[in-house]
Amino acid sequence: MTEQTLGLYFHIPFCQSKCPYCDFYSAPTSSFSELGSSGPDLTARYTDALLLHMEDYAKSAAGYEVDTVFFGGGTPTILPSSRLLSLLDGMNDFYNVRSDAEITLEANPATVSTSELRRLRRAGVNRLSMGLQSADDGELKALGRIHSFSDFVESFRAARKAGFSNISVDLMYGIPGQTRESFRETLSRVIDLDPEHISVYGLKIEEGTPFAARRDSLSLPDEDAEYEMYLEAVNTLSENGWAQYEISNFSKPGKQCLHNLRYWNCEPYLGFGPGAHSYFGGRRFAFRRDLGAYLLAMEYPDRAENLLSENYEIKPSERLGEYVMLRLRLTEGVDTDAFAARFGVSFERMFERYLPIYLKNGFMVHNGRSYSFTPKGMFVSNYILSAMLDFDSDIIRGVADGSDR
Repeated sequence: MTEQTLGLYFHIPFCQSKCPYCDFYSAPTSSFSELGSSGPDLTARYTDALLLHMEDYAKSAAGYEVDTVFFGGGTPTILPSSRLLSLLDGMNDFYNVRSDAEITLEANPATVSTSELRRLRRAGVNRLSMGLQSADDGELKALGRIHSFSDFVESFRAARKAGFSNISVDLMYGIPGQTRESFRETLSRVIDLDPEHISVYGLKIEEGTPFAARRDSLSLPDEDAEYEMYLEAVNTLSENGWAQYEISNFSKPGKQCLHNLRYWNCEPYLGFGPGAHSYFGGRRFAFRRDLGAYLLAMEYPDRAENLLSENYEIKPSERLGEYVMLRLRLTEGVDTDAFAARFGVSFERMFERYLPIYLKNGFMVHNGRSYSFTPKGMFVSNYILSAMLDFDSDIIRGVADGSDR
């Protein structure tokens, strides 16, 4: 009998400095003293806490094969390679990790060296995700990044020397001061480096970030300019060999990020660390964004407070809505036969109010059995999905609960 597969995510909540646009949970290294530890002591405590957390879930995951692993942050490469190696060892001790598992490490260009990357590659890390954001040093400065483009190129080449043949590069559009021409130049320079995978994200001003506090003073491209940049990415990358497979993701053949595909295909994963999310055993749960509470809970479980910030069973109606939302992120979209087999209802009948409108106006296409977004639809997908899933929530609940066939 084939075992179910499982993804593992490890959140490393440390950064040399916090980027002013970032809403991910992380603590700058300057805050280590607040937790009663120096840098090396704290990374050791945190590594031990993750190992204890892994052990806690090992029994529940005994029937699964781990085929994707992702170290995200924060900045995972702030941890000494010895700490990361101990996490890899613990993961293999506690879980059934496939020999061909995709193991991704996020890497900040200012925090990697060839020697440490070689150690990690020998230990099984086989994919790097490197955050460039822009090839323009002025735009990098506007984002609060601590590296230059030349720093990135040096780190990218170090990764190649260390044996990495699967590297992803993160880019961003909508940066303060960015123009369509400067974005085109960024694309050109990254294409010259020839990574296997490229992610292109629009800058979002998240509440609670420094960028949000000074939103009115930021010289941001308007929505039309952002749309032009997005189309530039879609067309340019496609013409040069990177096929789009998700709203923000492009890859060479066979180099899609398997771990992220797990999220978009509604497959199970376990997340470890403060701020990490999980989808496992029919439940979604997440851990509080509190490093101090996390460390104490792992070190003194008898005295631990509730670490969960959310924990709920996924209702049938939520499964249906999540499935539509996540599948439409992918260029392959929703397969109507697979949808009917999974939920017992016609996709066309359920969304008959919307599909003809989106098809007519060029936001969606219908190819055989599938409905998917065009690039135009992907750019405004949040608005479209809000209309499809929120306005028909009563219908979705009725169908999913079996009361409307």
